[in-house]
Amino acid sequence: MKFKTFIGLEVHLQLNTRSKIFCSCPVRFGTSPNTQTCPVCLGLPGSLPVLNKEALKKAVKLCLALKCQISKEIRFDRKNYFYPDLPKGYQISQYSQPIGTNGRLKGIGIRRVHLEEDAGKLIHTSEGSLVDYNRAGIPLLEIVSEPEIATPQQAYEYLICLKSICEYIDISDCNMEEGSLRCDANISVAKEGEGLGTKVELKNMNSFHGVERALRYEQTRQEKVLRSGGEVVQETRLWDAQRQITLPMRSKEEANDYRYFPEPDLPIFFISEQMIEQIKEEMPELPEKRRERFKREYALPEYDADLLTREKEMADYFERCVELFPQPKTVSNWIMRDILSYLNAHKKEWKDLCLSPERFSELLRILERKEISINMGREVLTEMINTHKRAEEIIRERGLLQVSDEKKLAEVVERVIKANPRSVEDFSRGKEKALMFLVGQVMRETKGRANAQIVQKILRERIKRKEEGLS
Repeated sequence: MKFKTFIGLEVHLQLNTRSKIFCSCPVRFGTSPNTQTCPVCLGLPGSLPVLNKEALKKAVKLCLALKCQISKEIRFDRKNYFYPDLPKGYQISQYSQPIGTNGRLKGIGIRRVHLEEDAGKLIHTSEGSLVDYNRAGIPLLEIVSEPEIATPQQAYEYLICLKSICEYIDISDCNMEEGSLRCDANISVAKEGEGLGTKVELKNMNSFHGVERALRYEQTRQEKVLRSGGEVVQETRLWDAQRQITLPMRSKEEANDYRYFPEPDLPIFFISEQMIEQIKEEMPELPEKRRERFKREYALPEYDADLLTREKEMADYFERCVELFPQPKTVSNWIMRDILSYLNAHKKEWKDLCLSPERFSELLRILERKEISINMGREVLTEMINTHKRAEEIIRERGLLQVSDEKKLAEVVERVIKANPRSVEDFSRGKEKALMFLVGQVMRETKGRANAQIVQKILRERIKRKEEGLS
């Protein structure tokens, strides 16, 4: 029995505006609870919302980046539901006329992009639940895809691409830990040729890998239900990251349950062609174009260009390094192999890197001059990141300068040859590995400072002379 999977994603993106969407309260993460509120975002009687123009412009920016059709008339609706994190008892959102429709991202259709206000945050304790309204009223963009995503891996790649675009156009910090990017997923599995199956919504995923794993589990669960002759129930399920399973939360509400109607306190807003053209002119180079430029301008392979341009800060870092050390592939190799490995091992992001392009380029120039070995270079790089010291300072303090003086190395080589006659004999018989053993012994005696290429050269010459009976 063959199945087909249909996945749609709903991404909620907090915009990095200076103030909330309908009032002048500041937007700052981590402040004391309920200190960034006013009568408007608390929904007190007599208070009137005023649309934040900065939020509107950032919404248009994303619509342009996603190739959406932009609505010239902006209308807001009231989405009514009772929940303690919304003090008004309703949310100001867009329903009938979203700001953007019919976009595309990585071949996936974007059904709608709409503006709305965020809700507050519930904090559950053993004694009860508390609510912090600081988040209430922060401008949100909801990006809803068509159910055209076929695999959990494709969903992960879609999210990576969306996050990259949002960072490039500087509309959000996309920090999932702080809640500025949140994702719900809809998934249905059906028998091949039967069209869409019964939709299940997944919530509580706090990372892109979490979204992928939750979808993979739910895909398998629904296939098992269908194979056994059962029916998938339409519901909302929570992802339990610790147990790596989804659990039932509630039956799914329909749009009618929210009793949408036009927001009476906000007028219709109009977006002019002049405004759209101005925003187009302000748009930066987007990841896709930058990736193609990296391949063309720096002769980088597809893999390098794709990885380096996923994060704007990393792409900027790479280009600054190439200005200082014009060997793109070398810079790319060290960033991908060593810097990213360090960040992954220490569970840090690129923005946490405390190493300027200027200091990193100094290290690359030292390596180019062969003053230290590649392995030593990696040790120095790690220490540079950890201590913020310059490469030259670390090399001087640790006495790491590479020994390339043939006369000094020849003395060490002679000692190693005398101490390892069997390995010398093995190499003479054609065993190349024996030479590498001898190189290793020289490196050990010099504490890794010997120039390995010169050591190999001297070893070959000395062993050959012995074979020929020369002193």
